[in-house]
Amino acid sequence: MARGLLIAAPHSGSGKTLITLGLIRALRNRGLKVASAKVGPDYIDGRFHEAASSRPCINLDYWAMGAEVCKTRLTEVDADIIIIEGVMGLFDGPDGAKGSTADLAEALGLPVILVIDAAKQAQSVAAVVHGFSTYRPSLNIAGIILNRVASDRHAKMLSDSLDSTILGIMRQNDSAVWPSRHLGLIQAQENQELEAFIESAALGVSRETFLDKINESATILSNHNVRLLRPLPPLAQSISVAHDLAFAFSYPHLLNDWRKQGAEISFFSPLNNETPKGEAIFLPGGYPELHAGKLASNTAFLDALHNHKGLIYGECGGYMVLGDAIIDADGKSHAMAGLLPVTTSFAKRKLQLGYRQLKPLNAPWTSVLRGHEFHYSTIVSKGAADPLFHASDAAGADLGPIGQRVGKVMGSYAHVISLATP
Repeated sequence: MARGLLIAAPHSGSGKTLITLGLIRALRNRGLKVASAKVGPDYIDGRFHEAASSRPCINLDYWAMGAEVCKTRLTEVDADIIIIEGVMGLFDGPDGAKGSTADLAEALGLPVILVIDAAKQAQSVAAVVHGFSTYRPSLNIAGIILNRVASDRHAKMLSDSLDSTILGIMRQNDSAVWPSRHLGLIQAQENQELEAFIESAALGVSRETFLDKINESATILSNHNVRLLRPLPPLAQSISVAHDLAFAFSYPHLLNDWRKQGAEISFFSPLNNETPKGEAIFLPGGYPELHAGKLASNTAFLDALHNHKGLIYGECGGYMVLGDAIIDADGKSHAMAGLLPVTTSFAKRKLQLGYRQLKPLNAPWTSVLRGHEFHYSTIVSKGAADPLFHASDAAGADLGPIGQRVGKVMGSYAHVISLATP
């Protein structure tokens, strides 16, 4: 039976992803069977986890899935230990609803290791740790890792002010920084030096943390009273999924659920001008705006979309590619598939971010769904089409109809995570 622990922080940018990667690889290098999970609707960090562990990373989303489904996802994992990385700050979550890292940790009884960015503080760290340790007494804060510590003197000042369990003192390392872009870190598969980066992180964690104590702090994940999953039905019995640097945002748990229901999943690369083979085509999100010129010239891919007789479903970036055109950040328009009457633009950027409850109107599913939006593009023109969903936010505020459907072609900015739990 696997054991689990959760890595969290007071705020984003504290270094928890780097420490999580180092911890996964360091424990794996000791011979443990290490798996991982990422809290929240994150596509990017999980691929880094997979590179560190050589195992699939699952998403655990308290708001979208509910506590019991998250628990079931964890108990399905065959591992000695599961390292779970939190999202944002420990108590940060959707406005007006539960869904924070703390909510998940409390519901599943997971011990929390708190990563503190100590770069710009000394004795004040004690107040931060005290506040996070006592704000919700039901949470099990197993210990802290002090990150970005400047010197031995700085380390002593920090340590002397604390009465909490210190599980590591990580030194400032300017080389241990991964580049980012507008949706998060640069994708794992985009850098050939990722393996060296992860091994360096593992070396730092092995050298500067009490790795045995961290391992011992993990708690056994009970498989008692686990509910049966109610999976999202597949789009068809055979599904071609776009998968490359432009279309990388598909959830492994959804694809695995479709396989378990008998669907055959295959992959193709629009960037390589490959053509889909399945009864249905799924174009997930990603970064098509960075490759819009190449996609516009890949006629075999675009012709295959036009000639496809079955269902075509696009999410976010996939929805944009099904539209008439994408306008890039420089204002240049690139013709896309033209199967949906919508043009999107990165020249006019506006962040749209948040959870979405989705009531299907003309979607391939009939049950209420839960998902999220995270994009900077805007719709600059939109023609007549049936709406795909009626949306509300995490707190239930009405957002109106979203997405489009024309015949068997459909898409929206929403990424579907799960069926809504009863």
